[in-house]
This record gives sequence, structure tokens and C-alpha cells, in this order.
Amino acid sequence: MKINKNPTSDTEYHFDNFFNISADLICIAGFDGYFKRINPAVSELLGYTDEELYARPIHTFVYAPDLKMTIETREQVYKNKALLNFENRYLTKTGELVWLSWTSMPVEDEKLVYAIAKNITHKKRIEEERNILLANLTKINKDLKHLSYTTSHDLKSPVNNLLSVFDLIDISKINDEETLEFITILKTTTERLSQTLKKSVDELIQKDELNASIEELSLKENLKQVLLSIDSLIKESKIKIAIDFEAVPTINFNKEYLKSIFLNLITNSIKYSKPDTFPSISITSTKENGKSQLIYSDNGLGFDMDIVRDKIFGLHQKFHNHIDSNGIGLYLIYNHITNLGGRIEVESKINEGAKFTITFKD
Repeated sequence: MKINKNPTSDTEYHFDNFFNISADLICIAGFDGYFKRINPAVSELLGYTDEELYARPIHTFVYAPDLKMTIETREQVYKNKALLNFENRYLTKTGELVWLSWTSMPVEDEKLVYAIAKNITHKKRIEEERNILLANLTKINKDLKHLSYTTSHDLKSPVNNLLSVFDLIDISKINDEETLEFITILKTTTERLSQTLKKSVDELIQKDELNASIEELSLKENLKQVLLSIDSLIKESKIKIAIDFEAVPTINFNKEYLKSIFLNLITNSIKYSKPDTFPSISITSTKENGKSQLIYSDNGLGFDMDIVRDKIFGLHQKFHNHIDSNGIGLYLIYNHITNLGGRIEVESKINEGAKFTITFKD
């Protein structure tokens, strides 16, 4: 049996081996902002030689729009705060953008940061394509429904006018049998057309309700599931969440729509929180004029409602310069609610957060 007489050397061998073969990006950086050691995955992904990567400050490889946030986050790491799942973009030597998700642990005594990054570019592209596809399909579906409603409405008016004309005709003064028969046929046909238009609108409404199945949902339970799905994001942001569903514990709504509403509102509050301020949100339920309402408010960057009032729920509308902003979340929230007969209202001021009032169709 071979006895290892140098366990320290054996440990170093295994560390070096793990360091070199890892597919994830592993690096040791100094508090001076330079790489001190990197594994081959770093140079393979970014396309620079080791010498080039060691020679320049790390922030010079970061995509310019992400630089301010990256530097601010790095300063927190230097204050001995661990960094979990921080996402930013780097530019490769060929000019390609890559998304990285960082976990960084500072060692203050050594003035070093030990970090691991995963390449999540493919995941981000899939998410973006999925969100754009979903938003476009939602818009197309909404436009088609709007066209159907508009067509029915526009036809209803002249048809009703025609029926009124028939009511004004005094057939007792008409002696010609063919004329009387012709008027009767026209009136019957017009009445059938009116009924068909009404039936078409009713069927559209029924299809909306069938496509989005409605059931009694626990607000607390569905919110809990959403919070669990973004648990790491919740912990990393240190967000404070106040919940009170005592007034209205359940609503009749579509389960996936409700989860999407919670998810988009909460992630937006984290994404658009004020610098140097931990995000805080309040989610409550209430009854107003017999209608169930959900009141959601945060302490984030807010909106200038005089500017964005008519655009806030529009597709691809962006109101803040966040790197991950795509202008889809609020658009989906609005459609989830209005498609099921509800409404949503916003109150907000710059740097004073936002308040969303959702009224459900009971």
C-alpha cells in the first residue's frame, strides 16, 4: 500500500485539478480590482489570453451598461458581504455579449475575493425569446378579440337602426302583397342578424372564460409558492414583505395568472429598488363596493405618472435603465387582469414607490 507522506501536496494537487477542469469560471480577485488567478474556462469564454486578463482591471471587461451596477455591487463585497447569484454581462474579445451569474466570497484579511461564475447566456436568450413570444401572442390574441368586438359593435348599430325603421313602418297602409312579403323577409333577416351578432359576442366572452379556467384560490398559498420559486432572489435582495389577506383570503381567478401577477410585481420591486435602500413591499386584500381587491405597494424608484400614465401597461415600454428590463412584465399583468374582467390602477411618484390596485371581477 502506498502511503502519502505529503498530505498538503496531495490537497494542493486535487485543488489545482478541480480548478483547471471546472467548466464554470473560477477566479481569485484582489481588492485592487485585478484577477490574481483564473482557471482556463475564463480565457476560453472571454477569448483573451491569461496575460491580457491579468493585465487589465476586471471592470474593463464588463459590458458598459452594466458597469455602474457592477462597481456598486463590488464595493459591497469589499465590505465583507457575500454576493449570491449576481448577474451581469461581459464583452468577449470578439465583441460578443455573455451573461454570467456570480457567487463571490470575500476574505477581508487576505484582501481577496473567491468567485465562481456560471455562463447563463443560453438561459437568458431562451427566457427573452419566450417572453417576447408570449407577449406577442398575447397581443395578437387581444388584437383579434378587439377586432371581433369592434366588428360586432360596428355592425350592431346599423342593424338596430334598420330594426327601428321597420317598427316605424305602418304596414296597415300597404296593400301590395309582394311589398308586404318583402318587408317581412327583410325584417326577419335583420332580426336574425342582430341575434347572430349578440351570440358572437357572448361566445367570445365564454371562450375567454374557458381558456383561462377560474377557480377559488388562496392568496396566501399562491403567494407562498411564488416566493419559494424565487427564494434565492428574495434572500439576496433582503426584501421586506408585509402580507395581510385577512379581509379577503380567497379570490375566484386563474391560478397561473395570479402567480404571474405576484411574480412580476415582486421581481419588479426588487429590480427597480432604490440604491442604498433595501426593497420593501406590502401586499394586502380588501373589499371595495362589494369587489375583491389586491393592493400592492413598494418603496422603489416609482414612475412619473404625468409622463407614463398612458404607456405604463404597453408592450416593450421601459421606464428605467435596468439591464434586464424588457417592458413585458406590466403588459402581461394588465392582460391577465383585464382578460378576466378586472381592472388595475397605479399611483406613483418618482423615488416614492408605486401602488397597484387590482380589482377582480367577482
